[in-house]
Amino acid sequence: MMRAGAYTMTSKFDISLAKMIQDFKLETIFLPRPAEEIKVSSTEVNRPGLQLAGFFDVFDHHRVQILGKSEITFIHLLDHGTAVERCERLCALRPPVMVVTRSLEVPPMLLDAARHENIPLLRTSDNTCDFMSALISQLNVDLGPRITRHGVLMEIYGDGVLILGDSGVGKSETAIELIARGHRLVADDAVEIRRINAHTLVGTSPENIRHFMELRGIGVINARRMYGMRAVKIAERILMIVQLELWDETKAYDRLGVDNPQMDILGIPIPCVTVPVKPGRNLSVIIEAATMNLRLKKLGYSAPHALMKSLGMPEDDLPPQVTPELHSYWQ
Repeated sequence: MMRAGAYTMTSKFDISLAKMIQDFKLETIFLPRPAEEIKVSSTEVNRPGLQLAGFFDVFDHHRVQILGKSEITFIHLLDHGTAVERCERLCALRPPVMVVTRSLEVPPMLLDAARHENIPLLRTSDNTCDFMSALISQLNVDLGPRITRHGVLMEIYGDGVLILGDSGVGKSETAIELIARGHRLVADDAVEIRRINAHTLVGTSPENIRHFMELRGIGVINARRMYGMRAVKIAERILMIVQLELWDETKAYDRLGVDNPQMDILGIPIPCVTVPVKPGRNLSVIIEAATMNLRLKKLGYSAPHALMKSLGMPEDDLPPQVTPELHSYWQ
């Protein structure tokens, strides 16, 4: 299997309107050309109430335009000439697509303007708030910033653990042992990481290598075929990073765990532990213990703090158990 680079990033993404139609089962009212050729590139949406009222000074033409009961009712309340003029001006701004919610009847002047300006016009039976919420969430997943990291992503006790390290350090071997112990593989070799909001990173595998693993001395295996569906997962939120590195006798490794080291990925700090690798260490058990220890910290308990308190160390001398950034990320 070809090894991925340690870090690659792409900054601009778009999705086809065909995917949006399929994901949300949208009814097609008007399409100027095949939906596969029409692209959506913004994670933000707009309800054009101000534009229908005549305010066009501020308008982002990349946003999907959503017209609910308020907008459609307002169009019907306008006199015919004004309604035609507002719909024409709205469509002349060239939004990527307009969606009418609640299966409402599309005003004739809006349909005529969409046809004249070649603006796709769709409809959904969902109410406006539910559709907007679902659409924004999906657009954040499809269009959010992303990177590809060389590593392994596992779901361990329900938490996403990203295992990083130099090639040959034992990431895949550790992953296969974790699978045998009942945990689930998300990605091996290349992990696609997406930032879907200010506090959340989700990792998945490139589709063409999904469920495949490379074990030196054995070759390529398919974890899904070998261990069954219970052993794999499509995507998982990343809650911890484990950095594997060869044991360095000259390096002082953390023996108490009072610090809260973090690694920044796409502007989000993630808890990170460094695990030195040498013969005889059971890495899968160590990573399981690190995952459970992180969960205890999330619940407000820190074993090093409890130990130092029992030894009589003043609380003021102790570092914080959880930083505010990590607390907000875990929420």
